[in-house]
Amino acid sequence: MAFRGRGGARGGLSTAGSTGSLQSAGASEAAKVDGVEWLADTITCHAWNADRSKLAVCPNNTEVRIYGKDATGEWVQEDSLNEHDKIVTGIDWAPNTNRIVTCGQDRNAYVWTFTNGVWKPVLVILRINRAATHVKWSPLEDKFAVASGSKAVSVCYFEEQNDWWVSKHIKKHESTVTDIAWHPNNILLASASTDNTVKVVSTFIREVDKRPGATPFGSKLPFGALLGEYVSAGWVHSVDWSPSGNRLAFVGHDSTITFVDVSAGAPGEVQVIRVSELPFLGVVFLDENRAVAAGHSNYPVLFSNTGAWAYTRNLDEKKAAGAAKSTAGARAAFQMFQNKVETGQENKTEELITKHKSTISYVQVLSASSVSTTGLDGRLVFWNL
Repeated sequence: MAFRGRGGARGGLSTAGSTGSLQSAGASEAAKVDGVEWLADTITCHAWNADRSKLAVCPNNTEVRIYGKDATGEWVQEDSLNEHDKIVTGIDWAPNTNRIVTCGQDRNAYVWTFTNGVWKPVLVILRINRAATHVKWSPLEDKFAVASGSKAVSVCYFEEQNDWWVSKHIKKHESTVTDIAWHPNNILLASASTDNTVKVVSTFIREVDKRPGATPFGSKLPFGALLGEYVSAGWVHSVDWSPSGNRLAFVGHDSTITFVDVSAGAPGEVQVIRVSELPFLGVVFLDENRAVAAGHSNYPVLFSNTGAWAYTRNLDEKKAAGAAKSTAGARAAFQMFQNKVETGQENKTEELITKHKSTISYVQVLSASSVSTTGLDGRLVFWNL
């Protein structure tokens, strides 16, 4: 399963999610209530196009569904991408070239190009022996990186001479690579892993990239060079760079979120925040001083920086209920899990008050003031800060 997702370009939100309901053959019911879209029984990952008018979703199988709005403003399924033969674990939609890249448990990646009204796939041989876990286009969209269970990151670029996508491996981790994040300079890449580390490496490819300038990690950036390493007390599920590239955030399985400020140079100033929530699975920056994280507690949390990073609020808390309900979702989720372990059955009397009724597995940035989340409950939820 892909553990987290980031938005493509940090752009404005169009009409996505404002009206209507998504119609999906895979969902037992398609409904929209209070900003919630029910797409399927479970959602693995999702991605938006540049203007947020179309959405790509994997309903926890080998399919990628493309949704758009019809003439009446209703969300409908427009297309289905079917090349993977195992579960799709990652989707990213390039905002400028309008290409989609997907990866899956079949150890393959496909680059999809919309030509003459049809999405045409090109297979990318990743040369990995375990499942791919996440995929992300570089900021200039001339490369993409794929994380995998083979302890490697495949950095892929298009070779004009042979007219195909080729991959080069970066092998710095000792366990599964769960997530990746591109630095705005198109060269640096941060990777998160279940070996409890985040590593910053160079992806400089002479045939593709221009000579890099000075960075907080130096100016000598040969491909695969390990430039920085940050340690967590638990598996690292997700990592992201701020828009300037001067800040890095990652979340661990020990219910922590870590912020690194490298504006004065690497390794930078590190701040670790331990939360009362269950572990986060995804984190994204909204801007330089705000970040959103979400995961097993079924609701997203906002963190803000006013001199130091701090927990700001639960985005799903019910204002009328007061502060006492701010952690009710986490308590209810834990109680449901405990009941299943002890009795083998869910406690039917315990009702989750959160919009998501299960773990949030993917977070995407919509704009500087909004994000979308999908989860194991099959719901897509829009959050306006």
